Amino acid sequence: MTYTLTLAEIGLVTHDTHFLHFEPVEGLTWTPGQATELAFDLPGIRDEKRPFTFTSQPGEGMIEFVIKSYPDHEGVTARIKDLRPGDRAFADEPWGAISDQGQGTFIAGGAGMTPFIPILRKHARDGGMNDRLVFANKAERDIILREEWDAMDGLQTVYVTDAEDDGHLNGPLDGAVLDKAVSDFDGTFYVCGPPPMIEAVTKALSERGVTDERIVQEE
Repeated sequence: MTYTLTLAEIGLVTHDTHFLHFEPVEGLTWTPGQATELAFDLPGIRDEKRPFTFTSQPGEGMIEFVIKSYPDHEGVTARIKDLRPGDRAFADEPWGAISDQGQGTFIAGGAGMTPFIPILRKHARDGGMNDRLVFANKAERDIILREEWDAMDGLQTVYVTDAEDDGHLNGPLDGAVLDKAVSDFDGTFYVCGPPPMIEAVTKALSERGVTDERIVQEE
């Protein structure tokens, strides 16, 4: 089934990342961590569906996506800046293997943070939060919703960047960096990001005794 969404609000999260708030749609529901194939009703890309993650909770009164743009690709995300309130989008049925498996360590790279946004918000809302976020980006200005993560009571944040002079750990995100960022390798690990990062991180976790059953990732 395809759902028609109407844009209510759009704004910047970082220099190249927008939040999109759509009006609620009857019958459309999802679980935190899930995504949908979304197409925007703009000339030239109406038939171009791309996967984007829901970053709001079901029943919140709006449907939110946080989308990073890649203008140099001249693709769908480069057109996000052209959207205006009242514009439409078309969403397919939600899907995805990432789901809330309780407290744990969240390891994200760039836009791979989006499935974890609603899960961490849910943990904060439910109280008794005890999670760790290891978030890798090219530069400090690319950190999506940093102020929100830094303000969450019970969330330990570790940022990894490619810069050498910003006070953060230096990437790429691999076993050596994880040893600095993570004090123990017990519990659940959530992993999402570019394929090379996922491969390096899951390999490093396996070498440190984290079994596949304790790693939550997209299939």
